Amino acid sequence: MEREAEPSTDRVHDNSWSANLEHEQHTDRERVLVDAVAAIEHTTPGNHVNPVAHGDHGHPSTYLYDGLAAEFGDAIDSEFVDRCGCGGYVTRVHVAE
Repeated sequence: MEREAEPSTDRVHDNSWSANLEHEQHTDRERVLVDAVAAIEHTTPGNHVNPVAHGDHGHPSTYLYDGLAAEFGDAIDSEFVDRCGCGGYVTRVHVAE
C-alpha cells in the first residue's frame, strides 16, 4: 500500500481517539484507507481509534474493512459504530495488546 499521504496525526496516541478522514483530500477511498492505516499505526496497543469517513463513500464494510484486515490481520478488530451527525461513518478499530 502506498503511503505518500501525511497521517491524520503526527503523534502516537496512548488513549482512544478519533481520526477525521472527512477532509477534501479524503474524497478518494484509497486515501481514506491509507490514512486509516496511519491512524492505527499511531494508536498504542490496548486502545482504539475511530476513523470517521465521509458519508459519500458508503458503508465502510464495502471498502475499508478488507484493506485494514489485509494490513494488520489479527492485530486489530474493526466494528461499525454509527453514522455521525454530519452523515459520515464511524468505525472503531481496537488495537490488540
